[in-house]
Amino acid sequence: MAERRLGIIMNGVTGRMGTNQHLVRSILAIRAQGGVALGNGDRVMPDPILVGRNKDKIAALAKAHGVARHTTDLDAALADKNDTVFFDAASTQMRAELLGRAIDAGKHVYCEKPVADNLHKAVAVAKKAKAAGVKHGVVQDKLFLPGLLKLKMLRDSGFFGRMLTVRFDFGYWVFEGDWQPANRPSWNYRKSDGGGLILDMMCHWRYVLDNLFGEPKSVSCLGAVLIPERWDEAGRKYKADADDACYATLELAGGAIAQINCSWGTRVRRDDLLTLQVDGMLGSAVAGLQTCRTQARANTPRPVWNPDVKQPIDFYAGWQEVPDNAVYDNGFKTEWELFIRHVCEDAPFKWNLVEGAKGVQLAELALQSWKERRWIDVPKLDV
Repeated sequence: MAERRLGIIMNGVTGRMGTNQHLVRSILAIRAQGGVALGNGDRVMPDPILVGRNKDKIAALAKAHGVARHTTDLDAALADKNDTVFFDAASTQMRAELLGRAIDAGKHVYCEKPVADNLHKAVAVAKKAKAAGVKHGVVQDKLFLPGLLKLKMLRDSGFFGRMLTVRFDFGYWVFEGDWQPANRPSWNYRKSDGGGLILDMMCHWRYVLDNLFGEPKSVSCLGAVLIPERWDEAGRKYKADADDACYATLELAGGAIAQINCSWGTRVRRDDLLTLQVDGMLGSAVAGLQTCRTQARANTPRPVWNPDVKQPIDFYAGWQEVPDNAVYDNGFKTEWELFIRHVCEDAPFKWNLVEGAKGVQLAELALQSWKERRWIDVPKLDV
């Protein structure tokens, strides 16, 4: 058994997601476990170099987590032939350009979503990667959450029968930033900085729909700016002109209907920040990030509408929890391991830049539907 080094250029990991999910809980966790095992018995040990624009910030991050290499010189990092993978979790507006530069340097590329701030750029960089023959991947972390893995197991086992509907409820209250610090960065709420919930979240929901419930065939979407004034990290008041809520209906291949409600201006009274309810002819399931509960056809109660008496049925009691019959690792780490195997031994990896472009496509069509106040068909993406 040999240990193989894999040099990874990690750009934009000083943000919350980049630090916590990609650096600490993925790459450093993989190093701590002794690398990624390949089919021939070799182990791949990722060797990251952290890249950032702020010298002090990137140096402090590297020191805090014992990472030996860091730089503010992205060009020099891309020129180093010893580092073969480029990862980006920085600004969406810059992502397509940075991926293109990395591809031109001969790097395999892996990135957060959205892969670009518009479909033209997303398709162009996907075509560029295919033409260059490099490996490419996009983070699609929600597919690896325990709750959604349990939904997939139920679907594959035939539990639902014919799927009828799936309902996404996502969101929470993002504080405005005046009397209490905001719990999301201010750029999320400015169009000029690439903010907007529809672009951000529709890229997630596209891959969830495609992989679990059926490809979208058409979409009708209403967006909103619920809170038009917010305060930034320095306490300055600013105009929040990017959409912070989204209410969409989609027709899926296979005949199911999807309803998606997303909001950064809602207070949570449900099992989790994200819940999905799937209704089928033979049974239903409600999943959060970790848990999943089911109600089969034979266990479905028979309610009677009578608004004059207190409801006699405890609707929460009639659901069974799906047990944890597997060990669930961090979803970001799981996908990183799959991508590393893809790079090092050509193992299958379906979540590439083409799939990422599909997410941008659905976001653009949702925004178009909102603007034009009509249903929009989802065409096949030519990449």
